Amino acid sequence: MLMLIDAASLWYRAHYGLPSSIKAPDGRRSGAVRGFFDGLAVLARKYSPTGMVCCLEGNWRPEWRTDLMPGYKAARALPDGSEDTPEGLDEQVEAIEALLPALGVATATHPRFEADDVIATLAARTAEPVLVVTGDRDLFQLVDDERDRKVVYLARGISKAELFDGEAVATKFGVAPDHYVDFAVLRGDPSDGLPGVKGIGAKTAVTLVNTFGGIAGLKAAAAEDGSDLPERQRKAITEAADYLDRAVMTSTVVADVDVPLVDATLPKSPKDPERVEALAAQWGVASALTRFHEAIAIEAA
Repeated sequence: MLMLIDAASLWYRAHYGLPSSIKAPDGRRSGAVRGFFDGLAVLARKYSPTGMVCCLEGNWRPEWRTDLMPGYKAARALPDGSEDTPEGLDEQVEAIEALLPALGVATATHPRFEADDVIATLAARTAEPVLVVTGDRDLFQLVDDERDRKVVYLARGISKAELFDGEAVATKFGVAPDHYVDFAVLRGDPSDGLPGVKGIGAKTAVTLVNTFGGIAGLKAAAAEDGSDLPERQRKAITEAADYLDRAVMTSTVVADVDVPLVDATLPKSPKDPERVEALAAQWGVASALTRFHEAIAIEAA
């Protein structure tokens, strides 16, 4: 089973989930580094993957998406367009991104796409079962029981992560995974800057998606005289037609990103043990790395 990690989701939850008192020898916060590798260890022990790729955020807010939806993730953007990150996290992310290749753990990224797109691409390339680890609801669109694609959802933290198959997605949101984007676009998603359609909340969005087969079916019903779509909702869908088209394109992951082939095999020993040792000492995370080693049965060099 291939485990695809939305790395940013994991290190953000590690940063917020561990106390600020966890520090490196030089006094810098190091909880995100420790928690990231402890999180990987927990996931590896629980799900026993045979392969793992940590997918990195090459472009957290791609221009092609903001061209479609100028408000996309705008609430998280600084005036210069960069992401508003917690103090002290950026340097911990640099440490994590240095440790992963030194350990021999595969990473993947693309400068013009988000980690979600890279995950979708790697999932599309393989016939083996896939487990996507993320805190991003958008990736529920990848759940596919027929192809054995599931999501481990980190919303409540790593220790309380929930496993979602198609039935679990339908139970929680009321729609099948292949209609999750339709549901989110209709209802709106403030975290991504999607305003939704005026007058359509979550319950109505579920009813409309399941009745008309998603936004394409809804638009067709809105344009058809005598359809079963109530007049108030017909008007709302018609007026929001441009938004719906742009929002669906923005929210749908790209599954054919030009990412180089990745060897996802779990390492048997560190690729660069000296680098690992130096970074472990610098950040005071040797114990967390040992726990990670043990979880994936990595051998000392």
